[in-house]
Amino acid sequence: MTKSRRKWHAETKACANIALAKYWGKADIPLNLPAVPSISMTLDGLVTETRIRVDETLDADRVELDGREATASESKRVIALLDDIRRRAKRREFAHVVSRNRFPTAAGLASSASGFAALASAADHAYELGASDRVLSAIARQASASAARSIYGGFVELPAGKPGQKSLAAKPLFDADHWDLRIVVAQTAKGPKKVGSTEGMERSRETSPFYDAWVAKAPAITKRIRQALRKRDLDTLGAAMEQSTMAFHACAMTAEPSIFYWQPATLAAVHAVRQLRDEKGLSVWCTMDAGPHVKTLCHADDARKVRAALKKTEGVLSTLVAKPGPGVQTR
Repeated sequence: MTKSRRKWHAETKACANIALAKYWGKADIPLNLPAVPSISMTLDGLVTETRIRVDETLDADRVELDGREATASESKRVIALLDDIRRRAKRREFAHVVSRNRFPTAAGLASSASGFAALASAADHAYELGASDRVLSAIARQASASAARSIYGGFVELPAGKPGQKSLAAKPLFDADHWDLRIVVAQTAKGPKKVGSTEGMERSRETSPFYDAWVAKAPAITKRIRQALRKRDLDTLGAAMEQSTMAFHACAMTAEPSIFYWQPATLAAVHAVRQLRDEKGLSVWCTMDAGPHVKTLCHADDARKVRAALKKTEGVLSTLVAKPGPGVQTR
């Protein structure tokens, strides 16, 4: 009689996050440690759904992303995270991972953040490790630094790391209900970005004349953003967020060769937001990650007006609105 084979399952949802205080630069590449602190808002609605099945009959890990088999390069970081979970759980079985983003992938909308946060939590449950959120945040960070923040909901901080530090994790600052803000996203291009974040960070570190100044200034900007979040002071928060955004993009633009994520519609959207602020009196502010899309931060009551203005902006392909969202959810 054939012995039955055990299978372990888990299904997870994790939300992307948008950094208000930006992360750009690594203190330790092999350990994926950020050179500067960052603060983010987890976004309800920008979701990665991940299913994992641990199966004794498999002779290798299988990874599917957005309905297709993952490439060897894409699978590498997934398998490295699974290996870490297996080592901690003292398990050896391989797994079948199916992950799908409910928003554009690799385009500057933090799909790696939600993707690896979901994977870490799903693998933890499927391999029956039972790790704490802090441990899962540190595990996810090794695959994608921003994924450390997507373990938690609301507003989250990831401190800067030090070379050789292995256990760096994000920490929650305020729950999703702390402040009824909105992020209005203006999608300004289709397809993945041409220069990945890690490549862009290293090129900036090695060649940009502004990189050292950015690393030195970032902690003070992060402190201003943390204090403004605590006080619910959107004007102070927004001004600091825009400074953080422009400072890191200045590093990218002045690298050699230059890394220019912006599209014509990016600049048009930034100008539209400034017009809303200067001419209409709305407290609305811009941020961008390593990609062309513009994310605007505003009060919930102003989101409709901001979205309408961005929809009319030349080159903007689509818009969406997100509120502070939950942390990773697994069953």
